[in-house]
Amino acid sequence: MAAYRAALGGSLAAVRLLPLGRCRPSPAPGSTLSGAAMEPAPCWLAGLRFDNRALRALPVEAPPPGPEGAPSAPRPVPGACFTRVRPTPLRQPRLVALSEPALALLGLGAPPAGQAEAEAEAALFFSGNALLPGAEPAAHCYCGHQFGQFAGQLGDGAAMYLGEVCTATGERWELQLKGAGPTPFSRQADGRKVLRSSIREFLCSEAMFHLGVPTTRAGACVTSESTVVRDVFYDGNPKYEQCTVVLRIASTFIRFGSFEIFKSADEHTGRAGPSVGRNDIRVQLLDYVISSFYPEIQAAHASDRVQRNAAFFREVTRRTAWMVAEWQCVGFCHGVLNTDNMSILGLTIDYGPFGFLDRYDPDHVCNASDNTGRYAYSKQPEVCKWNLQKLAEALQPELPLELGEAILAEEFDVEFQRHYMQKMRRKLGLVQVELEEDRALVSKLLETMHLTGADFTNTFFLLSSFPVELESPGLAEFLARLMEQCASLEELRLAFRPQMDPRQLSMMLMLAQSNPQLFALMGTRAGIARELERVEQQSRLEQLSMAELQSRNQGHWADWLQAYRARLDKDLEGAGDATAWQAERVRVMHANNPKYVLRNYIAQNAIEAAERGDFSEVRRVLKLLENPYHCEAGAATDPEATEADGADGRQRSYSSKPPLWAAELCVT
Repeated sequence: MAAYRAALGGSLAAVRLLPLGRCRPSPAPGSTLSGAAMEPAPCWLAGLRFDNRALRALPVEAPPPGPEGAPSAPRPVPGACFTRVRPTPLRQPRLVALSEPALALLGLGAPPAGQAEAEAEAALFFSGNALLPGAEPAAHCYCGHQFGQFAGQLGDGAAMYLGEVCTATGERWELQLKGAGPTPFSRQADGRKVLRSSIREFLCSEAMFHLGVPTTRAGACVTSESTVVRDVFYDGNPKYEQCTVVLRIASTFIRFGSFEIFKSADEHTGRAGPSVGRNDIRVQLLDYVISSFYPEIQAAHASDRVQRNAAFFREVTRRTAWMVAEWQCVGFCHGVLNTDNMSILGLTIDYGPFGFLDRYDPDHVCNASDNTGRYAYSKQPEVCKWNLQKLAEALQPELPLELGEAILAEEFDVEFQRHYMQKMRRKLGLVQVELEEDRALVSKLLETMHLTGADFTNTFFLLSSFPVELESPGLAEFLARLMEQCASLEELRLAFRPQMDPRQLSMMLMLAQSNPQLFALMGTRAGIARELERVEQQSRLEQLSMAELQSRNQGHWADWLQAYRARLDKDLEGAGDATAWQAERVRVMHANNPKYVLRNYIAQNAIEAAERGDFSEVRRVLKLLENPYHCEAGAATDPEATEADGADGRQRSYSSKPPLWAAELCVT
């Protein structure tokens, strides 16, 4: 333990990296430390066995000539899928939290009885301050279309492949450190992540898994005394923030953009991929991905490469459609759906400015820097389809474009709608029969939620208690509870407040009339339209009383509930036993409508506590999110109760509607 303390608590110069593939550490170059000052070999983590297949199967850039540290210098990386890097040590790393379910994927049991020793070991190795035996850190080269424009080389600028752990059950998991320092792909950045963004990624990766959404995992979050300067809101008010690292886990982090490194000069931006013309590497990458992660496709089409590649693209299309359908059904907004953030396995990756819907708004944009609303909640399916089109283009000539486009047209919309409606029927407790009219019922429900400003998660959860009997005395009580989930006047006025100064808006409208060509070039037409809508909505709200709002909301919900009851009656007709049908309906709804999601305000409270050095709220929220679906009242597994004091000084249930201050949160 003393040796761990020395490594964790000493100066930066005293923290050394374990050499690649060796069990015992050695001093870094130029160090005068004796062997007695070296870090210990891992204990709890000693059972991890690395077999880094990706680095054997794919081209790795040869280390460039130059002084020590040059491998991390920003540069193009042509002719390679990876380049070797080394994590940059942190001062006094300390563990924020571990996800035991995620680490169990690696064959790791719960930390041993000596919790302090296990946490010290996790902090040392999952910060990048020391390398596990067999780890070979590398950065992955990829390109991407960002906000619709080809950006050229991007790559792992703040993430590092550590290697692939093989388990006793035959599974293989890639480990990544996100925030471990600069790589050749960091451009002008420092390769670091900070506490707030790391906590959000750590918690949401695990939250999504337990919601049943395909996702990469997060095994650990480690912060430190090292700091970087960040201008959080890009408003000229930078501040120092703590460097933090997240351990990420997935079968692979290869993405759509991995195949765009071969792209020729883009007609709009003029940028090209670093490996343009290297179809030999594209073939290598395709062979590796299909044989490693789609072995059944490889086996079925071993003698026909075109059909193999077509089957691969078809499966990626289906998985992507399934993933985004799951997002829509839990109200998840990704925020940055660039092609470099799209997994080749159909997983949710790269949790940046994400968010879960509170008040239902199909046009909700969770990323404050998405000025055009390209990645709004309702647009996510079409954006994922657009990204698949770019993947089809990137697979040429190994997959003829006309064949890829035909597969996309044939599969995506059908697969998305099929899975979306299957999930929505379960969320509504329609367990017996599927009817074509169900699409209209779901559409009308979402319209009603939008008109009344209803909370997305809580409204679906509440519907499981809807009294199905026509003359039920509980209907009035149910409707009252439903009204509590609708937005108040205060909430609506805050949500629709104008974002622009009236004088600025007036000037923009004058420009639109006097010089429409210049106005169009500025790309603000959609933003001005949204601003005018806010002004009109704000004016209507000023003339509306709370009683009028309540009456209007009740009318909207009464209409939809009448249609819902009629549909439930049809479902009941197909059941033999009404009591058994009702029990099954409630069970299915509880299994598909979460009670808890990672709302922004819950994450923010955990972040603010962690910034004060208190990690208990992060760990508490993590446990809560491991059981997001219904628990019987009073059950030991139900983590309900109240969260820590928030910014308004009040305590509330984790399943409550968000407080008003949550509307002020800005994620970029």
